[in-house]
Amino acid sequence: MSPRTLIDRTFDVFARRLDGPLMVTLVVLAALSLAVVFSASGQSMDRALGQARNFAVALVVLWVVANIPPQQLMRLAIPIYIAGLLLLISVALFGDIRNGARRWLSLGFATVQPSEIMKIGVPLLLAWYFHRKEEGLNIKDYAIAALILMLPTALIMRQPDLGTSVLIFSSGFFVIFLAGLSWKLIITAGIAGVAALPFAWSMMHDYQRNRVLTLLDPSTDPLGAGYHIIQSTIAIGSGGVFGKGWLNGSQSQLDFIPERSTDFILAVFGEEFGLVGLLLLVTLYMIIIGRGLMIAMNAPTSFSRLLAGAITMTFFTYAFVNIGMVTGILPVVGVPLPLVSYGGTAILSMFMGFGILMSISTHKRLVST
Repeated sequence: MSPRTLIDRTFDVFARRLDGPLMVTLVVLAALSLAVVFSASGQSMDRALGQARNFAVALVVLWVVANIPPQQLMRLAIPIYIAGLLLLISVALFGDIRNGARRWLSLGFATVQPSEIMKIGVPLLLAWYFHRKEEGLNIKDYAIAALILMLPTALIMRQPDLGTSVLIFSSGFFVIFLAGLSWKLIITAGIAGVAALPFAWSMMHDYQRNRVLTLLDPSTDPLGAGYHIIQSTIAIGSGGVFGKGWLNGSQSQLDFIPERSTDFILAVFGEEFGLVGLLLLVTLYMIIIGRGLMIAMNAPTSFSRLLAGAITMTFFTYAFVNIGMVTGILPVVGVPLPLVSYGGTAILSMFMGFGILMSISTHKRLVST
């Protein structure tokens, strides 16, 4: 066998389950992330190399998941959900407390954040559930689906982790919505939600209330709760149309922007690359969302269609919430900018989702279980 043939076969084995347009877009975003993380971290090579390692591990996970047929994913739905739920209960009982939040569980050799598992576990189980009920749905089926969704959401809100609970709730809601949820039920639930706002306000922690009040007027506490929003909007506005250039952002390089390599990295990106860079970023996100919806539309079964649609719309929610909070449209809830912010668990969970999309895209037939 010639070296050229060996290389071709190796590439074919690696790439045959990868979706080309989606993969190219992810690689471009990873390259942008490395550049912006390097700048946002004060030109720290260790931080950039750490992000490169995060992407390398996530890429391996993506490839493994992409090679798992959708029927195998169906069989994993219940075990993954139950394992994630048990870990969340363990966090509530024995979890480590950091900065007033109990979100992590020490396993001795490593510390894990079980809520990340449920970003995949919740839509996976709900897609499996509705696939088995596709002959006809009634109010009881939706009630059971709501229970499946609310159990992990409530446990994560209790930690407290508002940002992750919003994402997990969204991932499950999209499955229920795509399964054919009646608009009457949605409107009724919306009215009930509005009516419950006073009760929800009383249940919120003080810092969560401050985030909502700060959203309405950040200037009321410019050096406290409003500091993040004020500095991020100054940075994005100062970038103008073309930006100040890579490594030349004054707000970021002079350390005015808090959490500038994680939750507020969009402010660094906007200051250095300007409106043109932000439009490029949004375009890359729209390519991912559009490709994901196309995969969902062409999926052969209700399971794969619901799962692909939910993963894609959850990614949209990820991007929308982060961009909204950095620009002052939404409260600060601690959601990173997808595929750009520094972090391991968030990138890993997103690449698992993209691996599922690629599995659905490349495995043309779903064997009934």
